[in-house]
Amino acid sequence: MSEKIFCDYSRPQPGDKGLVSIFTGDGKGKTTAAIGTAVRAAGHGLRVFIAFFAKGDEYYCGEANALSQLPNITLASCRHKDWIDKENIKAEDKELAKSALAAAREAMLNGNYNLIILDEINIAINYGLVSLDEVIELVNNKPQNVELILTGRYAEPKLVQMADLVTEMLVVKHPYGKGVKAHRGIDY
Repeated sequence: MSEKIFCDYSRPQPGDKGLVSIFTGDGKGKTTAAIGTAVRAAGHGLRVFIAFFAKGDEYYCGEANALSQLPNITLASCRHKDWIDKENIKAEDKELAKSALAAAREAMLNGNYNLIILDEINIAINYGLVSLDEVIELVNNKPQNVELILTGRYAEPKLVQMADLVTEMLVVKHPYGKGVKAHRGIDY
């Protein structure tokens, strides 16, 4: 009963302004919102580049497995084995994050992508993996027609000020408080 619907009427037009969006806060759904935007964009034939900054291989593999099957989506990851530990940052962690940021910068500037997503970049800044100045420079150098999404807790006030759209995810109720572990395939 389902049939593919092909529509290309929403492709960016010359002169369209790409926005800077931030999904932040302590609540669940920041990456989910960004991934939803990526899927929507790919469905309209837009080209998407996503860089993952803080999640280990196990935690981003669900998204990576699905997104890698969609046309027009390119993924880059810091390739950490587990979540970054703020109390135990290694030189290798910083190098991996800088490499992912450089790849995102190249993707943003090379004219091949319409949407750039920096997943957990706010955590990467907060943990000292990349500098706030580097990310501000990236935002300032964003081409007019490119959309840019920054996700993660701890969004820096300077970035919030620069953004066109900021959504803060708030925790109203969460099962973690009752000791319920994250569910594979649902939470990661």
